[in-house]
Order: sequence, then structure tokens, then C-alpha cells
Amino acid sequence: MAERLPQASRQRGGKAMTAAAGSAGRAAVPLLLCALLVPGGAYVLDDSDGLGREFDGIGAVSGGGATSRLLVNYPEPYRSQILDYLFKPNFGASLHILKVEIGGDGQTTDGTEPSHMHYALDENYFRGYEWWLMKEAKKRNPNIILMGLPWSFPGWLGKGFNWPYVNLQLTAYYVMTWIVGAKHYHDLDIDYIGIWNERSFDINYIKVLRRMLNYQGLHRVKIIASDNLWEPISASMLLDTELLNVIDVIGAHYPGTRTVRDARLTKKKLWSSEDFSTLNNDVGAGCLGRILNQNYINGYMTATIAWNLVASYYEQLPYGRCGLMTAQEPWSGHYAVEPPIWVTAHTTQFTQPGWYYLKTVGHLEKGGSYVALTDGLGNLTIIVETMSHKHSRCIRPFLPYFNVSHQFATFLLKGSFSEIPELQVWYTRLGKPSKRFLFKQLDSLWLLDSGGAFTLELQEDELFTLTTLTTGGKGSCPPPPESQPFPQVYEDDFDVDYPFFSEAPNFADQTGVFEYFTNIEDPGEHRFTLRQVLNQRPITWAADAYNTISVIGDYKWSNLTVRCDVYIETPEKGGVFIAGRVNKGGILIRSARGVFFWIFANGTYKVTGDLAGWIIYALGHVDVTANRWYTLTLIIKEDTSLFGIFSFLNQSRYPGSIPAH
Repeated sequence: MAERLPQASRQRGGKAMTAAAGSAGRAAVPLLLCALLVPGGAYVLDDSDGLGREFDGIGAVSGGGATSRLLVNYPEPYRSQILDYLFKPNFGASLHILKVEIGGDGQTTDGTEPSHMHYALDENYFRGYEWWLMKEAKKRNPNIILMGLPWSFPGWLGKGFNWPYVNLQLTAYYVMTWIVGAKHYHDLDIDYIGIWNERSFDINYIKVLRRMLNYQGLHRVKIIASDNLWEPISASMLLDTELLNVIDVIGAHYPGTRTVRDARLTKKKLWSSEDFSTLNNDVGAGCLGRILNQNYINGYMTATIAWNLVASYYEQLPYGRCGLMTAQEPWSGHYAVEPPIWVTAHTTQFTQPGWYYLKTVGHLEKGGSYVALTDGLGNLTIIVETMSHKHSRCIRPFLPYFNVSHQFATFLLKGSFSEIPELQVWYTRLGKPSKRFLFKQLDSLWLLDSGGAFTLELQEDELFTLTTLTTGGKGSCPPPPESQPFPQVYEDDFDVDYPFFSEAPNFADQTGVFEYFTNIEDPGEHRFTLRQVLNQRPITWAADAYNTISVIGDYKWSNLTVRCDVYIETPEKGGVFIAGRVNKGGILIRSARGVFFWIFANGTYKVTGDLAGWIIYALGHVDVTANRWYTLTLIIKEDTSLFGIFSFLNQSRYPGSIPAH
């Protein structure tokens, strides 16, 4: 199929020239004469009157609910390929920023992430996978900016209250230890630290945190607040000089490309510190392409951070496939490089933090937008998007109607850019597969005789990057294995002497924290176990269930057998269950239904239709006590089970029990 090319003005010997397309079979496109186009409606790109705001980068979030959970279990080389698409410069998304959850033991959207301090005297900087992920990102891009943010907090910080600000010094100390541990154990320098994701901020806590960081010599760590809305943090900063001085960046979530007056009056950097959160199909890519430009044009936001980095959690959990790419099958090695990766590349591969936006950016006459950035050393990158309303709606907030139509847009380079001889061209078109192109390099634009002018013919849902940089690239790897369902027969005895990660493969904790545990007092078959390690509720961010639960398996299973050896640690009040065909997880876990088989240390058992235990199918007495091993078997047949949407094998306990192989 013929592709349209950017059109530039050139005169050689008084003749209008033509530019051949970059691939065989593409139609030649006539060039338009600058004399006919420039005076009318040209968009001028000029640095003569100075530059706009400093660009801080494009990034993504790992966390807010264990969204990278399955990635660590991918076999090589597929795991490294996925990481390359995310972080490797000039290869894929080439992210500038990685924001991670500071695990707090609580449910935070699609699962729980373990804290480095379950209890006051407990410190372990090798739990979870965020440390590993940050190191892998740094391997690929040593300049990547690292951010940490708490969602939930371990319960001991609340002193009996579901609130992290009971003891400001203690909470600040807890966050500070995470930053120090990152450096001491993993040689990771954390650049930014947040307060409490999408929840209340405490002015005095922010000040205490700054003093705590300074006391530990962490002056370089900047504070971002409040990772919620522009207000009331902006107004609070204007009314409190000390607060204004200790906050480096105002971060808002899902701002809809807009800021507020108070935020701008602070003169602080403004970031969309969580955005996107949309299915990673073409509409999700359109959403991202639109906001990456318009967050700055409409709201002066100099960084945009997408939730989430990679959809590496079971798809049936909330917000399935809302990552830049998809990697949810470690058992098969299959993954998918989705369109948002290439939309991101249009900006990230041709800019860097420390570049500056031009003042001359804005909207196109017939819909769409354009931004331009420079490194101040002569390089220029222009990104033009024409995302339509229908194909660029993000999951939030509501998008007011607008119209985009076919147009010719002429750009005129002035100031220090007027002598640029050549621009590289990268092109994306979203929509129908037959007309779809993702991050394709076209022929260069030659501007030597054009007076710095060129024209683009623009249709809906297109993205152009025009740049002086020649380093961009569309990375590729051999195709990954074909998609396969979760194995129909799966077992694990947790027999690992020195596990690289604290979690067993493919288990996704939904309430509580399940970790490898070696029982040195048991020389037999139960020496290696999976143990639920919490005995108190965390300071919650979402509706954790009252019973801890971890999920694994295939939601499509209907006839299944679940068998598990279990051990109850707590006499009288302790208990454990196994379950199948559970229909909910993540932030909805409290209302999950399925088939649950429970035993308790007081000698009773029951079978329920829900995690809360309200729907009772059977109950009775059985010879069960604490501190002994039992084998539980649950057989579910399609014609005997009432629920069958979400078929995970689940293990959980009341406080004090240990489920194992």
C-alpha cells in the first residue's frame, strides 16, 4: 500500500522535486513549494525568544499492585528481551523514568508487594522483585531516573490505627531505610520519593521526611507530592513557605492534560506522576500518544509516567493488560510488544531529561497537537499527533469531544534551527490493520533549499517524529513462543535452598504475603514450604480481605483437583483453606466467590462459596489440631460447582498458619 510522506520545499534549478518513498512499491509524493505555503498558516518553531520548561522524561510504574509479578519467572532469553523493549535505549520504549512501589504488605490493585520491614525489628532488602527490576533497568540505561512511592504500609507503623501518620518520625524512618537499603544492598540511587499514593498527605510528615533524609546525607533525593490531585497540595504550598521549599515536584494522577492555577503559581515542576492506565490496544496507544504531547501543551507537565510498566499479572485481575506491553505467560515464554511501546518511542528515543521544550508548541488548526524539544546544542525533535477522540480515550478522566480532520500542516524552523539541513522521520498510524504502521522510519526530509519549511499531510490517528538525531531504532527479537494456557498439571514442593526471589513462581498474593520458608527442624518432606508471614493487617490502601490468599492457575479451568499439604501454626483460632474457581482478585478480592475448603485448629471444617465464609455448603467436625501437617484435597466438577469464572488454585490462612506444597 502507498504511504504518504512528509512534504518539504526544495528548489533545485527552479524545478519542483519529488521524494521517493523509503520502501519498494511506495508511491512518489510531490513536494510542495515553500512560496505557496509558508506565509499563510505555518506553525513556527523558534528559540529566538528563549525556551520553555525543562523536560524531565517519560516513564512507567511497576507497582500499585504487583503488576510486574509474573515477569521475574520468565525464562531466558525472553525475560531479557522484554526488559530490552522497556528500557534499552534506541530499541523500544527506552524509558527515562522507572517508578516502583515501596512494598507495604497490602493489596494495592492487582496484588500485594512485600515490605522490607514486616515488623519493627525486621529488615530484609531482598524481598520482592522491585530491587531486581530497578537493577535491570539500570543495566540497560544507567541514566534512568528511579522513584519510590508507598501505597500501603506495614501494620506496626500504625500503632493500632489504619493510618501512617501516627508517628511521623517512625514512618519517615521506614521510608528512609528503603532508600538507604537500595543503595547499600543493590547500589541503586533513588532520585525521587513520594508520600502516600492517592491518599491524604500530612504537611508535618513531609517536613519531617525532608529533615530525616537530610540527616542521613540524602540531600539529593527529591520529594514529589502528593501523587493524587493538584489540590489541596498546591494551595498548601503557597500558604506555607517551608512546605514549598521541601517539595521539589507536584505530581498529579490522571490530570486530563490540565493543571490548576495554584500549581502553576508555585513555580515548581509539574508532573503527571500516574497516567494512561488503559488497555494496551490501539485505543490505549492513541490515549498515550495524545497525552504525551498535550500534558505539556495544556498543562505544562514536563514528565508523564504511565501505569503500568508491563502487564505481567493474571489478565483476569483488575485492569488486565493495562501495561505498555504484555508478558503474562512465564510458563510458555510468550509475550506481546504492544502499540504503546512504539508510541512511547516517538518521544523517548529522540529526547532526554534535561532537554527543553520550545515555547512555540500548540494545537493544530484541524485537531491534534505538536511539541518541539531541543538539547540546546543544535538538536531538535518535533512530535506531531492527530489522535482522534474515538481512538484516544483513556480509562480516566472523561475526555471532552473534539474533532480531527485531514489537513496539511506547514512548519517553519527559525532561530538557531533555521539552518538545519536534514530531519529524520519516524511514523506511526493506528487503526485498521491494513493501514497500520508502528514506528516506521521514512525517508529523511532535506531542508537545505527550503528556507527551513516543510509540510506534513495529516490524517486521523497518526504520529510523526521529525528529528536531527540519527540514533533511533526499532528493536526486534526472534518471535517469542506461541501463547499457551497455564499447564493443566502443575505442582511445586518449594524445594529451593537459596531462592532468588522470596515468592514462589506464579503465585500472586492478594492479601497477606507468602514467602519461601525453610524449616530447619523438619528433616523430612516438609523442610521447604511456602509460608504466610504476616500476623497483623497492614495499613491498607484498598479493601484487603480478612483472610490471606494467594492465587495461581488458569481462570478457564472448570473440572479440577487441588491438593495441598497444610500446617496451622496458631492453636484454636488458626485455620487454612484451599479453593478453586475463584471469580475475583485484586481490589475486589474481599467479595470473591468460588469453592473454598477450610479446616481449623479447633477441630472444625467447612466448605463455602465465598472467601468471606457467608455462603456455607457444608460444615462439621474433624480430627485437626495446630502444629501438624495435613493433606487437603478439593475436587470440583463442572456440574457441582456454582461458580466458574476465575479458576485459580488458592492458598491462605488465618493468622499463624503455614500452607505448603
